[in-house]
Formats: sequence, C-alpha cells, structure tokens
Amino acid sequence: MDSISLVGVTLGLAAILIGQALEGGHISSLVQPTAFIIVIGGTLGAVMLQSPLRTFVEGMRMVRWVFVPPIVNPEDIITRVAGWSQTARKEGLLILENQIDGLGDPFMRKGLQLLVDGVEPTRLREVLEVEIGVWEAQLRQSARIWEGAGGYAPTIGILGAVMGLIHVMENLTDPSKLGAGIAVAFVATIYGVGLANLVFLPIAKKLMAHIATMTTQREMFVDGIVGIANGDNPRIIESRMKGYVA
Repeated sequence: MDSISLVGVTLGLAAILIGQALEGGHISSLVQPTAFIIVIGGTLGAVMLQSPLRTFVEGMRMVRWVFVPPIVNPEDIITRVAGWSQTARKEGLLILENQIDGLGDPFMRKGLQLLVDGVEPTRLREVLEVEIGVWEAQLRQSARIWEGAGGYAPTIGILGAVMGLIHVMENLTDPSKLGAGIAVAFVATIYGVGLANLVFLPIAKKLMAHIATMTTQREMFVDGIVGIANGDNPRIIESRMKGYVA
C-alpha cells in the first residue's frame, strides 16, 4: 500500500471540507448529485471518445498502482544477473538455458533466451530496447487518459455551471427554485476543478512516475545482459547495474 497517496487524497479533501466549515458554510451544500453526474459523466464520455477501447481499459486498470504500486525489485535483478555472469564466465552461456523457465517476467525470459542463443551484443541491445520503447509507449498512452480527464473536467464543470444558470433564468418567477439552480452552477465548477487538480492529474503523474521506474529497471536488465554477452567482468556488470539504482 502506498500510504502517501492515501494521505494525500485524505488531506486534499479534508482541507476543502474544513475550509468550507470554517467559512461558515454547510458541508452538505457541496453534495449535489446533479452536478456530480454532469461532471463525471461528461468527463468519462470525453475520455472514452479520445481513447481506443484497449487503451481506456488498461488506463482504468492502472489506477490501482496509485495505492498498490507495481512490484519493482532492482536488487533482486542485480543479484540474479550478477549470478548469471559468474556462471557464464565459468561454464559458458549455454548453461544459462536452465534458468529461462524459472523466470516469471516474459521480457527477462526473452532477454536471457537471446543471450543463450548467442545473439551479437549490439543486436541484443537493439532488440530489447525496441521492445522497451513500445512497451513504455503503450503504458504512457494508457496513463494519459487521466491527463485527458484532468483537462476535460474543468470545462465540463463550467458547462454544468452554465446549465445551472440557464435553469435559474428559466425560473426567475419562482424564487423557490433559484437556490437549487445556483447551487448546481457553482458546485459543478468546484467538482470539475477539484477533481482535475486533486484526483485526475495527480493520478496521471503518479502513474508516469511508476512507468519511469519500471522502464529504468528494464534498461538496467538490458545493460546487464549485454555486459554478459560482451564478456565483461561480473563485478563491472554488477557495479554498472547498481548505478541505475543509485
């Protein structure tokens, strides 16, 4: 569990609610189902319109990373690759074929298989870096649906505000309906701006940070594999990989 994300969301919402109370307002006045439906529904529709289905679904699944980050264990990879380099130096690359089936990460399996197959180091790096690039681009595209939501939400909030004002203008002769219309108008703007800056954009930035970390881990693995292919000293390989962590 990423506790700082939970604390951040709680702190942001608490600050708004406490501020509302300190100003003498009622917290219940911020609860407007109509405004919520307009902002959330409109934003969701806009994001779905801009995104392919696969990208949208993957972006929604990735939101769990905000509170449960993906597993990143560079130390384990360094230890594993350093061990491979020692083994390959003593017994040759073919002995590493026994390690392939035990790897849970398809990318690592592919890299080790190419190494065992004797692919030239330069070519090995090219193949794996292309895969990293495509993989990273797909993840970033999925994460950007939250950036899109952060861009659309304030505008949809303004749209909700205008709709509320239209409702007010239509009922000028009935004072009992003016309050509800004005409330929807202002609360819709609050929902749009608040969700964009307290939820959607922070989620996008957090996802991008996790993607960058995972990409660095893969690049570190490629560096180690290529080092083995080049016949580098195991200590040099390990030291270079640790540089990524530092």
